[in-house]
Amino acid sequence: MGMRAKRLAALIRKEAIQTLRDRRTLTIILVLPLLELFLFAYAIRLTVDHLPMAVADMSRDAQSRAFVTALVNSKYFDVATYVESQAEVVQAIDEGRAKVGVMIPPDFAVQVERGDAQVLILLDGSDSFSVNSGYSAAVAVAQARALNLAAERARRQGIELKTAPITTSTRVLYNPNLNDLIFIMPGLIGLLLQMMAVLTTAQSVVREYELGTIEQLLVTPARPLELIVGKLVPNVALMLTILVNTILAGVFWFGVPFQGNPWLFAGLAFLFVWSGLGLGLLVSAIARTQKEAQQLSVVLSLFGMLLTGFIYPRGPMPAAVRWVGNLLPLTYFIRIARGIITKGVGLTFLWTDVAALAVYSVLILGFAALTTRRRLD
Repeated sequence: MGMRAKRLAALIRKEAIQTLRDRRTLTIILVLPLLELFLFAYAIRLTVDHLPMAVADMSRDAQSRAFVTALVNSKYFDVATYVESQAEVVQAIDEGRAKVGVMIPPDFAVQVERGDAQVLILLDGSDSFSVNSGYSAAVAVAQARALNLAAERARRQGIELKTAPITTSTRVLYNPNLNDLIFIMPGLIGLLLQMMAVLTTAQSVVREYELGTIEQLLVTPARPLELIVGKLVPNVALMLTILVNTILAGVFWFGVPFQGNPWLFAGLAFLFVWSGLGLGLLVSAIARTQKEAQQLSVVLSLFGMLLTGFIYPRGPMPAAVRWVGNLLPLTYFIRIARGIITKGVGLTFLWTDVAALAVYSVLILGFAALTTRRRLD
């Protein structure tokens, strides 16, 4: 047992020294996640506001101007240009000068007095986020404007306008300001961890084959399983360093509140890192070159971005697509990260995902180690 521990310690020391000597790669590994964190955090916006708007106001009266002002005051729309016809509105959208078009008919004021006014709002369907935000905002503004006009008409006629029989009061839990970063950051940390864990592990194993040093390792007394563990342990230290860096940047730079227990999160993140390293071992067993390992890692990152609930909800996805997402540990860790970071909940509410991640880690590490061992033998 003592000799085995010494061999394992020597392998870990050898891999750590090799990693530290390659300072350029080490710098990239540590800096790249932070760079991607900043890019995602500043670039991704799920709620689009201040949409440029082309207005064709053919009424040009106080009512039409008040309606346009109500749209602008909602802060979801900005008047980019005034045009004369619907064709010019469509042209402005086609040219990219506007995302929204507003068509106000010539007799708009008369229609308002009759209570049957209609406004045509055109949305750029090539941009789904703009469509969703623009549609919801336009409907809300139109309804609010209609209620105000109905109340004015009732007052002029001396009629007491009764309130609606049902009123709703809405309160958003955990993210009252609807800050996109609070939604994105926990999943983004998991995505970056999985990407780097898979990439670094796969390339570190494949590099031994490309450089021809694997034969030198195989003639040593070390067993294949010890070689695998020696490869993984330094990468665990790297991944935990990345985890600390991204968490600190998210909390102190971007102001994302950390509501839960940091030690619980650290322990579950450690479990997630091991599952990611196992996935990297599996990639290394398939790939024959570092370029192939990198390409497979990119594919897994793409799947992680699309199928795990990072941005798009998994509920509406077809069952087969959800099943593919279940093959990635990120699917379970995203729910864990959002539960701890955003909601502040504990194992009582997360135990199903924790159990799934634990089982996944054991299975993927076992299968990857077996596959890699056969390749080493």
